[in-house]
Amino acid sequence: MSCLIIVGGQWGDEGKGKVISYICSKDKPNIIARGGVGPNAGHTVNVGGKSYGIRMIPTGFPHKDATLAIGAGVLVDPEVLLKEIEMLKEFKVKERLIVDYRAGIIEEKHKIMDKKDEHLAKEIGTTGSGCGPANVDRVLRVLKQAKDIEELKEFLGDVSDLINDALDNDKDVLIEGTQGTFLSLYYGTYPYVTSKDTTASSFAADVGIGPTRVDDVLVVFKSFPTRVGAGPFPTEMSEE
Repeated sequence: MSCLIIVGGQWGDEGKGKVISYICSKDKPNIIARGGVGPNAGHTVNVGGKSYGIRMIPTGFPHKDATLAIGAGVLVDPEVLLKEIEMLKEFKVKERLIVDYRAGIIEEKHKIMDKKDEHLAKEIGTTGSGCGPANVDRVLRVLKQAKDIEELKEFLGDVSDLINDALDNDKDVLIEGTQGTFLSLYYGTYPYVTSKDTTASSFAADVGIGPTRVDDVLVVFKSFPTRVGAGPFPTEMSEE
């Protein structure tokens, strides 16, 4: 068995989607699981001359023999998820997808709050996807979970059990993390960061596995760094 986590080494625009798609088509993992924040991060996948922009479904979806999973640590926007399932029906995503029943749910009120908040929308430059306000509700223990949403009922499962059982049975797992290291709430260019940690250890926790289950971490960089949204580069920040 092997367990690989793929992480962005900069600000999330390193081209992880292309790397993930290539590895999935070459190595053919049994499970492709998504960790990270939620639909505030998108990946672009090109298949057969057609481009797919996705924000919720794991990027490795073109590998049709893999189970696709969204971990408990990920925020789910049901509207976005259901649209992507329909968009990718030729890849039989609906039949292969498992959403952890403990995943947090983004509601319309969270998106409205995100867009109206002057600090988040204008100073920080968030995407307006509702992830920050939803994570606030999660910390306050009032956020709905996937198990509370009727439209998601057919996709619910225990992703942690799924992945740990797969590893116990010598199957291969790829965990794709969204965004990039410098957007981490803890280790990034604070306050111009996302609403949770975006490093490999958090991605493992998002899908419910411990550190000893991880075999490799692949960090994706690009030679000429740019950053998503507002904020400085690390060299422009003081430690004081």
